[in-house]
Amino acid sequence: MKKTLIGAAVAGLMVLGTAASAFAGSADGMKIALVGKSAGNAFFEIAADAFVAAAEAEGATVDVVYPEAATADAQIKVLDNLISQAPDAICISANDVNALQAKLEEAMDADIKVSSFDSAPNPDSRQVFINQAGTKAVGQALMDAVCDLAGGEGQWAILSATSQAANQNAWIAVMEDLAASDEKYANLEEVPIAYGDDEPQKSTDQTQALLDNYPDLKVICAPTTVGIAAAAKLLQDSGSAVKLTGLGLPSEMKEYTGADDAHSCPYFFLWDMQGLGKLSALTTIALVNGDITGALDETFTAGDLGEYTITEADDGGTEVVLGLPLEFNEENIEEMAKLY
Repeated sequence: MKKTLIGAAVAGLMVLGTAASAFAGSADGMKIALVGKSAGNAFFEIAADAFVAAAEAEGATVDVVYPEAATADAQIKVLDNLISQAPDAICISANDVNALQAKLEEAMDADIKVSSFDSAPNPDSRQVFINQAGTKAVGQALMDAVCDLAGGEGQWAILSATSQAANQNAWIAVMEDLAASDEKYANLEEVPIAYGDDEPQKSTDQTQALLDNYPDLKVICAPTTVGIAAAAKLLQDSGSAVKLTGLGLPSEMKEYTGADDAHSCPYFFLWDMQGLGKLSALTTIALVNGDITGALDETFTAGDLGEYTITEADDGGTEVVLGLPLEFNEENIEEMAKLY
């Protein structure tokens, strides 16, 4: 079973704190709104804390806002209210690729800078996307994990968030393209995607439905921190032989991670969430200050994170990529769970 760590050494990638950068004060008086998908998402909250700390170190104030539900309609209501307040920038983790376009265009027309992170709206709805890891790199890591855990053959399933979640859909598209085009995945059979809507109980129910409907299922891949935690508990508590991988928080997955039959998840992936929050804040500040416009090939210095180049995203827009996905397994889960 694979035990490699994807990317550089974990210790080198973790951003522990938000030490003042050489450009402290570059955002004095700046007002930024940070919009999440929904309240109670541990991944977003960790990234949001780092975003706020990094922005405040530069002199900005940040209003973290959650919609009432993980839907586009709820985010549109939030955006409508924020636009009337005229912040300098809005950074959003989008619940839908296209449905937010009118409101986000309205914000940009009002000279509010729009960035996004974690989950991108379409290119016309943003000026730049801060990507936690390259879409292809995440999709490849997940597909290879499915193949490994299934022994190269048999049924596998995806437990996603909402059906319109841009990030999940992008990773899933890469996985399905690989499965269809690469011979090494030819003996794997994907069953219909299940959607837990990033709700613990619904994710649990959808996992049980997968087990009931597909008795020959070998692997579930959950590219959502809420979904993987719910699925891990159900699989382990029920003694299921189905194995799990996906994207999760080490602190939530510690008791379920191991290579033996007693654990439901041999290994899973995520990225440096503090780093994502910090990079998102500093990129947004650079956008407001006019250091960047979000155009292809622009470069800027994100404090002590170093220099970044704006590249082309898979959807044709532009993005800044934080780094590679990290693998968490029985060898590093205890240490990583102390961090997040």
